[in-house]
This record gives sequence, structure tokens and C-alpha cells, in this order.
Amino acid sequence: MTRDFSKVKRVVVKIGTATLSKGAGIDHEYVDAMASQLVALQKEGRQVLLVTSGAIGLGAGELGLKERPTDVRMRQACAAIGQPTLMNEYKRAFGVFGVPVGQVLLTNDVLSDRQSYLNLRSTVETLLNLGGIPIFNENDTISIAEISRAFGDNDRLSALVASKVDADLLIILSDIDALYDKDPRKYPDAKPISVVEKITPEIMEGAGSAGSAFSTGGMRTKIRAVLIAEKGGCTTVLAHGREPEVVTRVLAGEVLGTVFLAKPRMKNRLRWILNSLPQGELTVDEGALEALYHRKSLLPRGVTEVGGEFDKGAVVLVNGKVKLVSKFSSDELRHLAGKNSLEVAQILGRKDVIARPEDMVFLDLGMN
Repeated sequence: MTRDFSKVKRVVVKIGTATLSKGAGIDHEYVDAMASQLVALQKEGRQVLLVTSGAIGLGAGELGLKERPTDVRMRQACAAIGQPTLMNEYKRAFGVFGVPVGQVLLTNDVLSDRQSYLNLRSTVETLLNLGGIPIFNENDTISIAEISRAFGDNDRLSALVASKVDADLLIILSDIDALYDKDPRKYPDAKPISVVEKITPEIMEGAGSAGSAFSTGGMRTKIRAVLIAEKGGCTTVLAHGREPEVVTRVLAGEVLGTVFLAKPRMKNRLRWILNSLPQGELTVDEGALEALYHRKSLLPRGVTEVGGEFDKGAVVLVNGKVKLVSKFSSDELRHLAGKNSLEVAQILGRKDVIARPEDMVFLDLGMN
């Protein structure tokens, strides 16, 4: 059964800004109801992680703004004001049930750096084992100042969290109730799709882009989130967040929204490479690129250009087609680029490669 979630042990729930808000503030009754549902899942023996939007919108409301601010400094100010309000509300709601919550503010930098990612994963695992609920949000006060640090939207963040913690199910709650066969805003006869086995180019093409007044997510961001989650072996359900007892009903197998089926789970390290923000770029010659596709190591002699500044162990993009973990820094590679194995051995005192096959992900092949 495509909606048999009886064996689901780890669930990530994402709540969008439009769902969480009421006027210019938080809908307290909604938060209380959601806390009750998530605690009930815990009592069933499941582990729950929450990804929440709303900090910028709440801050904007407290400042009396009528629309979502676009100026970077104003958005930072709104996030700084709204984030503690948001967490206090969740602490209050879950505190009624004696369940502790932990705030986890993320930027792309954290998830792209291998050591910080592993530290984060360890902390989250500990919190879950203690019976707590980690609550994730993008660190807007920092990340929106630099595009490289930003996730762009919390749909993507929720999928990254689900992938990186090996979740079984991701539930995206928003003011979009399902994926339709065509745009329901334009076509009254549009029909919701109950199950999607594969994201096709037609689905991507038909996904809209507009979000609500204080949110950044539309259907396109949700489809992109599904693509991230599915590689982690995680099924995704998209449902309207205002459906009564929506999380409880989804887990019970009720036909709500759209379920996107998972694919075989890619290895954790490969998922980290795939979803990490590249810290630099390498250009290699055709022979070196062909060797990579034949599952060979990348050697310095094949490198023709090094772009960006990065440390040893960083994820870099090769010819726009391959992500890999470099065993050398950008400075070292500039010195070694184009040199054969003998020359490299003379410089380093040993033979070495830039990356081995197990540290590569091919973007145009889907999964390794």
C-alpha cells in the first residue's frame, strides 16, 4: 500500500508561514493542535522533527509591515524579532505535554561542511533519543545576507533535514493541498493527483512559482524538495496544513493531498556530497572527465583550471557535471594542476589523487 505508514519510525513535519499565521501573528490554537498531534506520534514510538517557517513573517507583523520585506537588512531585523517569538510559542505548546524542544538554526555552510554536519547529526540523534523534538529553521539573520549561505526556502530545508537524518517520511504542510494535473487557479476542472511515483519533466514544467504574501514557497519549491527527499529513501506527503488533525490522518493512511514515493536510499555520504553547496569549481580535460564516468579517480594531470578558494575536504563541482570531495585545497591544486603522477610524487613525496570514485556523485546520472 502506498499510504501504509505503519512502519514509519522517523517523521519530519514542515509547517509553512501561511499555515502557521493568523493575521499578523501566530495562530496559538493551531500550534497547540499541532503539538498535540506530534506528541501523539511520539507516544506511538515514532521520532519527530519539525521544520518551521514564520520568523520573518512574525517579525514583520510585530513591526506593522503589510508585506514581506525584500530589503536584506529589514529581513534580518524581522527574523531577529520573530525567531524568539516563534520558539517561545513552540516551547509553550510542547511544554504542556512535558516534551522539550530544541532550536536548530541552519545555514548551507553548516550542512556543506562535513565535520559540522556530523556534529549536527550527532546532536539531533541525542535530542531524539532523549525524547525531545528538534525544531529547525533557516538562520535568516545570517543566511539572507549571503546567497551562498541561504537555502532559499524551508521546503528545501525540510527535505535536506529529512535526507540527512534518514527520515522515513516528510510531511509538507502549507496552503497548497495537493499536486494537480493542471493549474487549479486557471482550470476549474483540475484534479488532484493522489500518488506520484516519479517526478517527470512535465510535472516540473507545470509547477507554479508563486507563494503567499509572507512565504517563499510555491509548488516548484515543493517538487524540488521531493527530489531531495526521495534520494534519501524518504516518502513525501504534501497536504493542506489546515486540514483538521492532518498529521494524524496522514500517518493513519487516509488519502489526503499527494504522496510522492521514495526511491532506493542513496548512501549517506553520497547524499551529503550531492546536497552540499560546492565551495569551488574544477575544469578538467575530456580524457579526465571520461575517466570519471568509467569510475576512475581524478588525477591532477587532468585539471586545466581551478576556480574559487576552498580547503582540503571541500565539495567541488567538476565541469558542471560531477560533485566530489577534493583531497587538496584550491592553492594546492593550482600548484599540481596538469602535472603527471611522477611530478606529483616528487612534489608531495607520495602518489595521490584528487578524489576516488567513492567520493563522487554524477549530477546527470541521477543516482550512483
